[in-house]
Amino acid sequence: MINIVIFGPPGAGKGTQSQYLKERFGLVHISTGDVFRALDPASDLAKLAKSYSDKGNLVPDEITIKILEGEVSKHPEAKGVIYDGFPRTTAQAEALDRFLSTKNTSISIALALEVAEDELRSRLKNRAINSERPDDADPAIIQNRIDVYNSQTAPVAEFYKGQGKYVGVDGIGTIEEIFDRLVDALSNKA
Repeated sequence: MINIVIFGPPGAGKGTQSQYLKERFGLVHISTGDVFRALDPASDLAKLAKSYSDKGNLVPDEITIKILEGEVSKHPEAKGVIYDGFPRTTAQAEALDRFLSTKNTSISIALALEVAEDELRSRLKNRAINSERPDDADPAIIQNRIDVYNSQTAPVAEFYKGQGKYVGVDGIGTIEEIFDRLVDALSNKA
């Protein structure tokens, strides 16, 4: 079983590249952002998650972990999973390792899309227009999301570097060029 963590700042292309990886390798794609957006908006959990994400903040670890475990459990026969947008903190990375160990598996590789902040802001503005993502339209929220990534999620790289699973990938170029780099990184890790 191959388990891939794909991470990077908001707008780095995680969702787009995850779809390509999913198709190429026959994996399950779990995006915590998509999972949160798909929750019944009337549910208490959705309201709680929205109260954090509307401000550009991370949903607390214990809520995110419960939701992720439920999503993974829906796919017992999967060849592997792409974790898109998770883990976002070192505590989540540790919880994911514990959860996967109960399934007799582990993270195979952590792919980090590396993109400069100016490019991220530009991509997010375009996404707000083209993908009906109003959370990407406000420059203050965009900057907060980038700042939260830098302070809370970027340290996850150290966690995976310590395990020898981290691979940084240049996230600038065409979708196909970036995808080829990701496939190369996976091939080199295999």
